Amino acid sequence: MKILITGGAGFIGSAVVRHIIKNTSDSVINLDKLTYAGNLESLKSVDCNDRYTFEQVDICNREELDRVFKSHKPDAVMHLAAESHVDRSITGPAEFIQTNIVGTYNLLEAAREYWNTLNEGDKKSFRFHHISTDEVYGDLPHPDEQEGELPLFTEETSYAPSSPYSASKASSDHLVRAWLRTYSFPTIVTNCSNNYGPYHFPEKLIPLVILNALEGKDLPIYGKGDQIRDWLYVEDHARALYKVVTEGIVGETYNIGGHNEKQNLEVVQTICEILDTLVPKKSKYAEQIIYVTDRPGHDRRYAIDSSKMSKELNWMPVETFETGLRKTIEWYLSNQQWCKNVQDGSYQRERLGEL
Repeated sequence: MKILITGGAGFIGSAVVRHIIKNTSDSVINLDKLTYAGNLESLKSVDCNDRYTFEQVDICNREELDRVFKSHKPDAVMHLAAESHVDRSITGPAEFIQTNIVGTYNLLEAAREYWNTLNEGDKKSFRFHHISTDEVYGDLPHPDEQEGELPLFTEETSYAPSSPYSASKASSDHLVRAWLRTYSFPTIVTNCSNNYGPYHFPEKLIPLVILNALEGKDLPIYGKGDQIRDWLYVEDHARALYKVVTEGIVGETYNIGGHNEKQNLEVVQTICEILDTLVPKKSKYAEQIIYVTDRPGHDRRYAIDSSKMSKELNWMPVETFETGLRKTIEWYLSNQQWCKNVQDGSYQRERLGEL
């Protein structure tokens, strides 16, 4: 297959690109605008492979999208390009509306126009795989709010987004399903839980805590730190996404989770404990934890039921939270130059030809 991946220089996208190039015989066209979160250094292990091609294109640029489809003639699209940071969406929602909604619309239309040019056999095998988030579902009851067995997000859970980010992703999900229903365009949707792992941009909780801890900085926790997330190791997610685009059924939705519900405070404390053993210092890293004012509309609990993925596509996460987190911390310890380049912006200057 020849797979067009949007957002392939981002955290999850680059993991998908690396997985496909290293573990299959498929080709990848990586289409990425290269915003602050797009980092080609995350793809150095595959960028010389003759099955990998990079196109610096904004999904809001329809003319360029048409050129890419006409030039590369992909067999499938994996759409990961998105603005994804909740805090940024609260202070500046406009970019999220533009990229996540308008950009997805442009990509759908460019892909549909291309699809209409294919012969019947190629039209039947073509797939448009839209990668989304569990945040579109809103939040779930917290253990301190409800006794007994707690519910999980399923593929039938109603949408109730809380932030500008999740609302924009919910909108893009609806567009994708509308293109299936209205135009019979062959789409598939996946919704995933919180990802973590190597190459994660350090505005997100786990890499932020790792790097702040090593630098002796505060480790900020929103509110009481009792918000619960289901954590999914990014390489497990990449395997799942490839399963979906190659084996998933058109029109279906698949929830992808890590089976690891953890409170944010527990996550930070576990990172500190691992660092205490790997990079010991006189004081405990947990002493750097501070509590800050909670963010507006903060969802209290997410948890994914990924049994459909397990039963229908024979996928299960390989990493436990403990093994995945240790691997992640060890990666950051071994890749300080990557971290430095991200933190000081060097990776952006290099891609712009300023160095």
